[in-house]
Amino acid sequence: MADTPVETIAFAGKVALIAGASRGIGAATARAFARAGASVVLAARDERALHSVVESIRAAGGQALGIPADVGDAASVEQLVRQTLSTFGRLDAAFNNATDGPLPAPLADIDPADFDRGIRTNVRGTFLGMKYQIPAMLRSGGGAIVNMASLAGLNGVANLAAYVAAKAGIIGLTKVAALDYADQGIRVNVVAPGPILTHHLEQAGEEARRGAARSTPMGRVGRAEEVAAAVLWLCSDQPSFITGVTLPIDGGQYAGLKPPHMYRQGQPMNT
Repeated sequence: MADTPVETIAFAGKVALIAGASRGIGAATARAFARAGASVVLAARDERALHSVVESIRAAGGQALGIPADVGDAASVEQLVRQTLSTFGRLDAAFNNATDGPLPAPLADIDPADFDRGIRTNVRGTFLGMKYQIPAMLRSGGGAIVNMASLAGLNGVANLAAYVAAKAGIIGLTKVAALDYADQGIRVNVVAPGPILTHHLEQAGEEARRGAARSTPMGRVGRAEEVAAAVLWLCSDQPSFITGVTLPIDGGQYAGLKPPHMYRQGQPMNT
């Protein structure tokens, strides 16, 4: 993928829907789709932040529509897809990126209502997104969906019970959807980022950012634009035989451990 810049992937005449698009990875992905020629529909609960991203895309010459939506509400998601079709006439790609959940805490300390909130946005929101996106894509002969999980959905993380359960659930939903529609022209995949420099990590402070960088074999955190590039590639025609996969975007974390005291510039050291 390093040899395939986002701009070389063409989406002219295509329509992409991005949920959770008001900031961070979602906003970066919406901008990338627009640069690649797609008409983009952006959805999020924060209407003001959503409007700002839409205006930035339009100012750069892209075509964008912002629709406030709650991904956990069936009527809201159904209306989102219906408005996409009424405005642009089709749906070719979707990125279900909205996420929510409680602050870190040991499992027994999590309020059930907070746990439910994480499941509602992540698992139910992804299910509802696909439930209404898939029929819309079938109308125009197929499409591609990418769901947002996390490396935490592949490996457990202490004090993140709701988040881990939700992201693991998204991976399971993705596999089922991929199997259900593999022979109908719809591919469904999931990305699982590790530490990415979004507003959450920026707000956590410099020490948190250094710690996140040290946790990856590459020795740095990822950028939102790198996740966006992976999403666009998965939604393009290039990976046409790929469906049901979970793609870690994590600087090598999922591959295993690279203890800093044992390695220098990738070479084993005597211990």
